[in-house]
Parts: sequence; structure tokens; C-alpha cells
Amino acid sequence: QVQLVQSGGGLVQAGGSLRLSCAASGRINSIYDMGWYRQAPGKQRELVATITSGGVTNYADSVKGRFTISRDNVKKTVYLQMNSLNPEDTAVYYCNADIRGDYVLRSNYWGQGTQVTVSA
Repeated sequence: QVQLVQSGGGLVQAGGSLRLSCAASGRINSIYDMGWYRQAPGKQRELVATITSGGVTNYADSVKGRFTISRDNVKKTVYLQMNSLNPEDTAVYYCNADIRGDYVLRSNYWGQGTQVTVSA
């Protein structure tokens, strides 16, 4: 079965950096758009950044210039480099991808989530 497994995250001081990774595994035929979302306590899940299979990126205004999304299509992995972090970036971060499996139609998948905490 197809799944997304996240790594990275943790606790960092304001101004610091973290890198998140998310690897797709299983019987995969194609991976389309990949992205990162986050959900802070008491708030709705929001888009952070997306990247197409061709490398076109899109960012939320709140992270432009600080975060960078990238992907390695051979490793089936998407990354989120987060720089100049501030306490407002504290949230659970989720990766997301549209994937067509060998025996499964194109479907949307979520990673397990990883906590990012930025201290002032």
C-alpha cells in the first residue's frame, strides 16, 4: 500500500532552521503534486507550500522567502527547508501528495504529521 512517512521537526529557537522530509513508499506508478500543510492548536489546517512534478512551487504568503520546498523524484521524497523560524510557525506539519499506485487510481495521501515548536 502507498504511504507517506515524515521525518524531521522538533524544537528550535526563534531565528533557527529545521528541515522536514517526507518519503513515499509502496507500489507507486506516479507522484503528482506534493506539498506541506500545518495545523496550529485551535486553528484549521493551512497550506504551507506545494510543488508540482515539474518543480513549480507555490507558497503561503506567511512563509515566502523563509521556507523552501523541493523534491527528489528518484527518492520519491519531498522536503521543506524552514529558515528564520518564529513562534507563529509552531504547528503540526503534514505532508501531502497525489499518487497513482500500480493498482490504485490517483488518490490523495497524508503523512503522519510532525511537531515543529519554535520558542521565543
